[in-house]
Amino acid sequence: MRTVATDAETTPYLVDLSAQEIRRRLPEALAIYVDAMGYPQGTEYHRAPMWSEHVLRPGWRGVGAILPTEESPLVAVAYGYRGARHQWWHQQVRDGLLRSGASAEHADFILADYFELTELHVSPSAQGHGLGDALTRRLLSDRPERSVLLSTPEVEGENNRAWRLYRRLGFEDVLRNFTFAGDRRPFAVLARALPFE
Repeated sequence: MRTVATDAETTPYLVDLSAQEIRRRLPEALAIYVDAMGYPQGTEYHRAPMWSEHVLRPGWRGVGAILPTEESPLVAVAYGYRGARHQWWHQQVRDGLLRSGASAEHADFILADYFELTELHVSPSAQGHGLGDALTRRLLSDRPERSVLLSTPEVEGENNRAWRLYRRLGFEDVLRNFTFAGDRRPFAVLARALPFE
């Protein structure tokens, strides 16, 4: 587990991450992802090719939080891109909406013009300092899409930091207790209108 000091002298600052920078910092970013999600060690090796491919998608944007120390470690990361019909996540969510009883027209309206907030992770030892809120706001500033969509694991009573953040930021239910192909856990799909104010 990563240990991150967050006193007044080492308050993280936000940075925009270029595709080149996220590739350079991919081991760091994936370590945060594995730690924050509670995944077993080794998961990062399976995710690395996917994250590397995501930076090539139209509308990709990434942001991070870095500690102002000599090593400048990354302590939080978020990214996303413009959603599109040919993408796996889009197809999964559309199928889920149809299976839940939504009409094709309604599903297509929800998925017509959106930014997919693909990843948002804060190192557990840096949580509780507003980084998730700050990263989300920076990532979504000046986006041209009509809405932002994300998926997050279901939690009883929505009782964790991620859920509290999403509700505080105005995200609403699109699909609940949905199981993506290849993952047994139930997820929620949430959406919020853009622009983000």
